[in-house]
Amino acid sequence: MEKAINRQQILLQHLNPSLSSSSSQQNHNPALSASVCLAGDSAAYQRTNLFGDDVVIVAAYRTALCKSKRGGFKDTYPDDLLAPVLRALIEKTNLNPSEVGDIVVGTVLAPGSQRASECRMAAFYAGFPETVPVRTVNRQCSSGLQAVADVAAAIKAGFYDIGIGAGLESMTTNPMAWEGSVNPRVKEMEQAQNCLLPMGVTSENVAHRFGVTRQEQDQAAVDSHRKAAAATASGKFKDEIIPVNTKIVDPKTGDEKPITISVDDGIRPNTSVSDLAKLKPVFKKDGSTTAGNSSQVSDGAGAVLLMKRSVAMQKGLPILGVFRTFAAVGVDPAIMGVGPAVAIPAAVKAAGLELDDIDLFEINEAFASQFVYCRKKLELDPLKINVNGGAMAIGHPLGATGARCVATLVHEMKRRGKDCRFGVISMCIGTGMGAAAVFERGDSTDELCNARKIETNNLLSKDSR
Repeated sequence: MEKAINRQQILLQHLNPSLSSSSSQQNHNPALSASVCLAGDSAAYQRTNLFGDDVVIVAAYRTALCKSKRGGFKDTYPDDLLAPVLRALIEKTNLNPSEVGDIVVGTVLAPGSQRASECRMAAFYAGFPETVPVRTVNRQCSSGLQAVADVAAAIKAGFYDIGIGAGLESMTTNPMAWEGSVNPRVKEMEQAQNCLLPMGVTSENVAHRFGVTRQEQDQAAVDSHRKAAAATASGKFKDEIIPVNTKIVDPKTGDEKPITISVDDGIRPNTSVSDLAKLKPVFKKDGSTTAGNSSQVSDGAGAVLLMKRSVAMQKGLPILGVFRTFAAVGVDPAIMGVGPAVAIPAAVKAAGLELDDIDLFEINEAFASQFVYCRKKLELDPLKINVNGGAMAIGHPLGATGARCVATLVHEMKRRGKDCRFGVISMCIGTGMGAAAVFERGDSTDELCNARKIETNNLLSKDSR
């Protein structure tokens, strides 16, 4: 350390202007001098933009998630799912809706032009004026997160200062299906063929190739239901769920009954490993993927309000989180479930962080096989992952899952306060991709820097030692 300081002082002497006499040198107060390195270690996370230019989240809400075709939203139109969460963003923040630069909605299964129209209609139902544009985005299961990332990127680029990233899926209205014929050329390329594999088959491929046992998968499902049930019972989800007034139609009589949906209806608190062990594999005769250790087919919506930090501060809005980085990656379509194991390190590295710096993970539980694999591959602490349950219990409405995860993550980070600074959201993506994003708790930053604290007697960073 002493040698490094001496080297720095010698360099500074060369940079100072030459002085005429030794006496003047003694009395001269140089403009350049050795000082404490405020940046901290080079491995420490540091801000790469001005404080006021941060893209922040000021509100994030979702509907309850309900079982497709037999749950609480089976008779609810898709636009009536999206409108309540869009409305909640402006009502709970008192934001003038005309200030929103764009609404981007992640959605997967519905025909593109029809869903785009439904999303535009939902914006009108929610109280947005005709001057606010709407568009949809489809990156399969990451569509909701992609919508949030797209809005964050647009704000960062200066296209607008305020935007909404949302997600919507009614798997009751639009079940998973291939429309039209398949190009015969697909038979000429294995990777293209694998893009058509049922997702459950890719789950079996992951389990087989990486040795994920049926016991591990069933235990992961039980843990998901247990944590989701505990979160529901303790009222944790009340901060993020917007009640939806809708109707239920009796399939036998056709009678309509008005209801309010405010609780996820797929959670099974009493699920046990022994019960799940009785279920037969769905996709392979001697396989391990069952209805019990797979994500639920669901209906739901979510929405996230983002803006520049300077705008949020000017408006006096609370800052729930800061959008830091996003990464989308490609993987083998035959084992598409491994996506998070590749996307998470990419996003974390882009944020200047290491995996150990992350306090919470929301990893979509498309299938227990891929969830367990990713957790083990990255050597993540199970106590940090899906602390309030995941898609096997709560549900997986494809286009809405990313927005749902953002709402769940930022509210949980707020509850944990100083014990939780960074969070990650990730999911696998059909046809072989993965996506991940890094978020920072909103009140954990300051105007100068986010470098780790250094000892008061450290004058230089590690790089100079």
